[in-house]
Amino acid sequence: MTQHSQETVIGQITSVFGVKGWLKVFSYTDPKEGILQYRDWVLDLDGKRIPARLEEGRRQGQGIVVRLKGVDDRDVALSYRGADIKVATAELPELAEGEYYWYQLEGLDVFTVDGQCLGKVHHLMETGSNDVLVVRASDGSIDQRERLLPYLPDQVVRSVDLAERRILVEWDPEF
Repeated sequence: MTQHSQETVIGQITSVFGVKGWLKVFSYTDPKEGILQYRDWVLDLDGKRIPARLEEGRRQGQGIVVRLKGVDDRDVALSYRGADIKVATAELPELAEGEYYWYQLEGLDVFTVDGQCLGKVHHLMETGSNDVLVVRASDGSIDQRERLLPYLPDQVVRSVDLAERRILVEWDPEF
């Protein structure tokens, strides 16, 4: 998740829905409907920032559909396809101790418990069972491999230190 003056990406506009300007949204929030709690969006499309106001939205099948203020035409809606949906990070709810937003983990250095650097967290992926840290090689890493580490606190992820910008993992570098 990229940020601009403390903004966090919470979803993406994937396509249009119907002919009245509704949009299909892929929500990164958990639950998916959580994205509907935020009214003031910034759409980031090819580097252009477009302020948007959520008028209404609902669950539609597996996804979410929304209507933005002033967008009531399919052609206008089409022009927003592919835009990242951002909100002010300050609007996100406080998390419980030991819980983190994905954007907080991205860019952190990943070390094994015996001190070997595996690289940096490039991004996270959602799988059916658990989230996965995608760790890519960095300047100090032991090799150039990309690794997929399950985000399993206490099992794989031993500690997260946001101040030191590092994650300690129980992981065999050969794996």
